[in-house]
Amino acid sequence: MSDKARKIFLGICIIVPFVVYCGIYYSSMIKNAPYRFSDFESIEITYGTPGEMLNTYNSKTRIYHYLTKDNQVLTDTLKMRDNDLLYLHRKAMELGFWNVDDDMTTARKDSTEGKQVPRYILKYTYKEKSKEVTLDADYAGTQKMKDAAKSTIDAVLTMIAEVKAR
Repeated sequence: MSDKARKIFLGICIIVPFVVYCGIYYSSMIKNAPYRFSDFESIEITYGTPGEMLNTYNSKTRIYHYLTKDNQVLTDTLKMRDNDLLYLHRKAMELGFWNVDDDMTTARKDSTEGKQVPRYILKYTYKEKSKEVTLDADYAGTQKMKDAAKSTIDAVLTMIAEVKAR
């Protein structure tokens, strides 16, 4: 066997099994990812002050209730496209929404304290799992987690506004 043939043979014996192993290993990791868009079902958001959570949207039912400046609750039907939902799913992954605490509310001494502070409840629902986060606007916890949750909520609200404008 020539020197060149020996090097090709050794390269094939080492590189091919490594590539096959990597393919098997990483394909199973991707299949078992905790939140996959292929399992995605809906996004639900509710926001307002703790006593009056009147603004709601559910992407599954497509019903959007919102409070106007005249204090009227209006109902609208908004259909998000698959691209919109994919964008929101990827935005949540990018911002680390899956790693934030579920309860990011501020402890209150009595029911009147913080009555006018906005509260947001965002829920991503998948076939086998769901992630629901409750965030108070004045949450004093870890700033990085608050920023991730607030940025995800802002992305969802911006998308709702864009869909409504269409």
